Amino acid sequence: MKTRFKLFLLTFFLFVLLFVLQKPLFMLRYLGIYKECPLLDWLKVMWHGLPLDFSVAGYLTIIPGLLLIVSIWTRRRWVRRTAKIYFLIVSFLMSMVFVVDLILYKYWGFRLDATPLFYFFSSPKDAFASVSVWTVIGGFLAILLLTAVLYFIFWICLLRTNKLEKKLLPLNPLLFTILFLLLLALLILPIRGGVTVSTMNVGKVYFSENIRLNHAATNPIFSLLESLSKQKDFGQQYRFEKKEDADKLFSGMLDPQVKGSSVKAAAPGDSLAQKHIDVLNTDRPNVLFIILESFSNKLMATLGGEKDVAVNLDALSREGLLFRNFYATSFRTDRGLVSILSGYPAQPTTSIMKYPKKTQSLPSIVGHLRKAGYSAGYYYGGDADFTNMRSYLMSSGFQGIVCDKDFPVTDRLSKWGVHDHLVFNRLLGELKREKTKKPWFRVLQTSSSHEPYDVPYHRLANERLNAFAYTDSCVGNFVQELKQLPQWKNTLVVLVPDHQGCYPEKVDNLTLERYQIPLIMIGGALKGPGNIDIYGSQTDLAATLLAQLGISHEEFTFSKDILNPQSPHFAFFTVPDAFGLVDGDNQVIFNNETKKVVLDQGKKKGKNLASGKAYLQKLYDDIDKR
Repeated sequence: MKTRFKLFLLTFFLFVLLFVLQKPLFMLRYLGIYKECPLLDWLKVMWHGLPLDFSVAGYLTIIPGLLLIVSIWTRRRWVRRTAKIYFLIVSFLMSMVFVVDLILYKYWGFRLDATPLFYFFSSPKDAFASVSVWTVIGGFLAILLLTAVLYFIFWICLLRTNKLEKKLLPLNPLLFTILFLLLLALLILPIRGGVTVSTMNVGKVYFSENIRLNHAATNPIFSLLESLSKQKDFGQQYRFEKKEDADKLFSGMLDPQVKGSSVKAAAPGDSLAQKHIDVLNTDRPNVLFIILESFSNKLMATLGGEKDVAVNLDALSREGLLFRNFYATSFRTDRGLVSILSGYPAQPTTSIMKYPKKTQSLPSIVGHLRKAGYSAGYYYGGDADFTNMRSYLMSSGFQGIVCDKDFPVTDRLSKWGVHDHLVFNRLLGELKREKTKKPWFRVLQTSSSHEPYDVPYHRLANERLNAFAYTDSCVGNFVQELKQLPQWKNTLVVLVPDHQGCYPEKVDNLTLERYQIPLIMIGGALKGPGNIDIYGSQTDLAATLLAQLGISHEEFTFSKDILNPQSPHFAFFTVPDAFGLVDGDNQVIFNNETKKVVLDQGKKKGKNLASGKAYLQKLYDDIDKR
C-alpha cells in the first residue's frame, strides 16, 4: 500500500516541479525583459508562483489518484494503460500551453488566456496573421519535442515500473479505499488555495511593482483555465442602440476634458471658467482615502439616517465637505474599488477585477499621483488576494500593500482578518515615522462592518449597527490622532464607502437607496466646510481629485469633475442584471432581463433611459477593447 501513497505524492510534486522549472525558462526566453532583474527576483518568481502551481497540480493529480484507488481492487493491465494514455494527453496539453504562451507573450504582453482561442475559432486565418509560417512550424515542432520530453519524465518517474501489477492486493481494500479517498479529498486545499475566504486566482501570485515579474510568476495553464471559466464576448453584450446613436449620446455624457466629449469646455477668461469650485488651499496635499465597508446614507443623521450610529462621521461631515447626492456604482467591494481608484463603472453581470489583463490597462489615480511625485500605499486588514484585488492594486501603481498576512496571527481575530482599529493603528504608526517631504497617497480599506459583525466593541444592541458604530469610532479616533501630526495641515482625507451594505436590511436592489452613500472630505488642506448637492458617483472621484490638483484626467473616460459646472452631473450604477442613471431631473432604473423600466421618477420622466443604455453599451465596448 505504501507504493500507492508514494506514487500519489510523487505525481503531485512532479507536476509542481515541472511548473516551477517553466518559470525560469520563460524568463530566459524573454531575457531582454528580465536581464536587469537580480537573481533574487528570479527566485521570488518561482516562490510566489507556487500557489497557482499547487492548484493546477491538484487538478492534474485527481485522475491518477482515482486510478490508484481502482488498482486497490484489481491488477488488470488496463489500469496502467489508462495511466499511460492520461499522461500522454497531459504531456501534449502542457507542452501546447507552454509553447503557445511563450510565442504569444511577445505579441500580447500577458500570459495565455482564452483570447487566442476565441480568435482562432472565429477566424483561424486572422489568428495566425501576426506570426510567420516558420514560427508556426517551429512552434508545432517544439510542442512535439516537449511532449516527448515530458512523457519521458513521467515514464521514468511514474510509469516505467510495473510495481502495482506485481504488488499483492491489500487484505482490506475497503479500508484502504476510504483512506485514499480522504487523501484525494485533501487536494481541494491546493486547488482552492486553502480555507480562507478567497479562492485561488491569478492575483495570488502578484508580488511586485514590476508587472512583468508578476506575469512570469503566473502559471499559464491556470491563467487559461480561469479565463475560460469567465470568458465572455463583451462586444456583443448590451446592444441597445445603433453605434452612431450610442456614440452621440455618450459623447454628451463625458467630462469636457475627455477625448471625444461633445460637452463644450469653458475657455480661459470665460466667466464660466471662474465658477469652478476650488476647495483646496494647497497644490500638492497629502491624500488619504478611507474606504468604508458597506456604509450608507441611512447610518448618518446629517443625511436623514440613524442618529446614534455614525456619530463621528456626522461630526466630520459638519467640519468638512459633505456630498449629499453621491452614489455607489454597484453592490460589491471589487466593483467599488475599481470605480473609486480608476474612475471605471461597475458592470451588471461581471467584475473587471477578475481580468488582470484588462485591469492592467485601466487608468488609475495612483499612477497619475506617482507621476506627480507622490508615494502610494494600501492598507487592508483582510485577504488582499480576494477577487484578484492584489493584481489590480499592484498594476494600478501601489508601492506596498499591507494586508492580513502582515499582522501577527494573534491579531487576525475576525473572519475577514484584522479588526479595523489595528489597521488604523498600523497606518498611523507609519505616518508618524514618515520622514520624506514628498507628498503621499494612502488608501485604507475597512472590513469590520461586514457580516458576521463580530467586533471588539459593544455600544449598540443591534449587532449590525454596532459593527458600523465600531468602524465609525475607529475613524473618529484615527482622525483625532492624525490632527496632532504636522502633516494634518497639508492633508486631504476622503471618506467614501465601497458600496451600501447590510443596513437598512433587505433593501431591494432596484431602488435608489441601495446606492446612496456619503462622500466626505476633511483635512487641513481644505479651505472650509460646506455641503455639495451636485449629483455624482464613485467613478467621479478620479476626475474631481485630479482636477483639484491641476493634473489632467483626460484618460479617465468615464470620470467627471463634480466641481466643474461644465461637466455633466449624473450617477450611473449597476446590479445584476440592471442599471440606473440618476440626476436632478430624472431617476431611472432599467431591468435588462425583463427589458422593463422598474423606476422612473423626477420632473422629466424618461429623460435618462436612452442615455443609460448608451452608457452601458459604450462601457462594454471599452471592456472589449482592453
